[in-house]
Amino acid sequence: MDFRIRDIRTAQGPKKLLRERETYFRLMQQGFSNEHACQIVGVNAKTGRRWRNGRSADRKQKAAPSVRPVVPPSGTSRYLDEADRIYIADRLREKASVRAIAAELGRSPSTVSREIRRNRTNGTRGLWHYRPYAAQARADARRPRPKPGKISQSLALRDFVQAGLDRRWSPEQICQALRMTFPDRPEMHVVHETVYQALYVQGRGELRREVARAMRSGRTRRKPQRQANCRQPRFKDPMVMISDRPAEAEDRAVPGHWEGDLIIGKDGASAIGTLVERATRYVMLLHLPDGRGAEEVRDALVTTVKTLPGHLVRSLTWDQGSEMASHVSFTVATDVPVYFCDPASPWQRGSNENTNGLLRQYFPKGTDLAGHSREHLDAVAAELNGRPRKTLGWETPAERLRQLL
Repeated sequence: MDFRIRDIRTAQGPKKLLRERETYFRLMQQGFSNEHACQIVGVNAKTGRRWRNGRSADRKQKAAPSVRPVVPPSGTSRYLDEADRIYIADRLREKASVRAIAAELGRSPSTVSREIRRNRTNGTRGLWHYRPYAAQARADARRPRPKPGKISQSLALRDFVQAGLDRRWSPEQICQALRMTFPDRPEMHVVHETVYQALYVQGRGELRREVARAMRSGRTRRKPQRQANCRQPRFKDPMVMISDRPAEAEDRAVPGHWEGDLIIGKDGASAIGTLVERATRYVMLLHLPDGRGAEEVRDALVTTVKTLPGHLVRSLTWDQGSEMASHVSFTVATDVPVYFCDPASPWQRGSNENTNGLLRQYFPKGTDLAGHSREHLDAVAAELNGRPRKTLGWETPAERLRQLL
């Protein structure tokens, strides 16, 4: 050891004994007792205890910076181990902050905060202590897998979820309905991820087909979304781009701004037009029995727009599809301006894109859409407008539109 006992034993005033403190901790890690380490370093035993445990008498004192080397994450595991928990307990006694402990461990502050909250030992009068070995035991008890699913253990919960799926509600809508229906029964509360995990099982045959029917997307397993292909402008008449759209349409504060698109049928031979109001998410479907050309789409839009009050039709936003080649004549007939999205930017019509995904549950891809009657389209739109929406505070689009009318 290259460190010698201090020859000067008098008080040092405000001088920081950084070298002595670092040597003290190195001796403690080698197994020396507090008294023996303090004797070697040349400090009082009480000073050593303060270095190790913090000044418990002064609760307002800030923690001294750690002189120990930064502890790297434990292997490649994302879980804390026993050594991590012992380090957390030591630094908590030294009054270190959660963020400081996380930085020293190479972890996220939320990881350390969650660890302390979940595995601490609560005492009387709101006091708590973090004991690393008890925390490790609690973590080990929670780790065994697989765990029984909450939905499979409750018949009432399972029946409620099944009823929601039969009504073509999303898992998130079902979970919100559970909290509103059973506000005082936490055993009936689940998050939507629990419902998804109950549905996406490794099934075969009929079970896989049942999962496909239950999910709006028709998928039997999760897969990332793909970005749409770029579309080039196809119009001889100049387009007014979405950047020129009024600000009131962007923040959805004023109703009457609509988004539109087509969903295409088998071999591109048939289509259904979709319109979504940005403020209320109200859906209207265009019947296109004679094709999806520019004139057919224009006539269907004119007929639909004229059924609405003037204050509820202020603008229309569309992509750069060829079906809107007659956008100027549409504007002349209805006095409704048309704004076009940038190429390959479907998020600029987010409400409409989301609605088209919902409609695919009723009109699957690869099917002929020409066989659907006007009455059937109205029934599908009414069912969508009767669904509670999270973005509307769990009200339905029909209720929001009824308030405006």
